Amino acid sequence: MDHGTVGSAQSGRLLVEVREEGSSAVVTPAGELDHHTADLLREPIDDLLGKGFSRLVVDCSRLEFCDSTGLNVLLGTRLKAEAAGGGVHLAGMLPVVARVFEITGAGAVFTVHDRVEEALADTADTADTADSGDTADTDDSGDSDDRAD
Repeated sequence: MDHGTVGSAQSGRLLVEVREEGSSAVVTPAGELDHHTADLLREPIDDLLGKGFSRLVVDCSRLEFCDSTGLNVLLGTRLKAEAAGGGVHLAGMLPVVARVFEITGAGAVFTVHDRVEEALADTADTADTADSGDTADTDDSGDSDDRAD
């Protein structure tokens, strides 16, 4: 795995670290994600998407607060990543941040994992499936084998 550090940005209340993990990137915001700090997360994410990283993991284990502006950054990131053939996985959410996602219903549109390693494994599995073009097994008649036995 490539553990190269792509960069970081910091204000008094938010530090954002970015690192490459193979064909995925891990973004770790630490501190408070709100109206005043949202661009510190948005800019490195936009840079990653611009470099072709469409499979992103956001490590939320150090995110202490997230308001509606921060949530909108993550939702916008999800749309951009999906449009590029990837996705956004969230990992390690603290209860106070998980509650925001629960209240707003935003948790239903993200794949959420307990740990970054699980999210990375899931993004790799998703990439493997997308790369191979497999969506469902078919038999000789062309029928799908997705039925319960």
